[in-house]
Amino acid sequence: MNTPIKWYHPYASTADPCPPIEWKYYQTPPNLYLGFQPTGLPQYPLKEALYKGVLWPVLFDPYPTPIRGEDR
Repeated sequence: MNTPIKWYHPYASTADPCPPIEWKYYQTPPNLYLGFQPTGLPQYPLKEALYKGVLWPVLFDPYPTPIRGEDR
């Protein structure tokens, strides 16, 4: 299963004057993993869709990243 939150360990030089960053996080949109929009997807009720900003639950993605500041 693909996750929308990715992370990597950046290179830390010994000559860098700043403290090294252990992990970098970034978020990918859910439509990258859908490929195409199949017919018959479940939909949010109108009021909830307007609140979340998307009609289909598979395309909903909370922003900002919920694990911000946590260490993996």
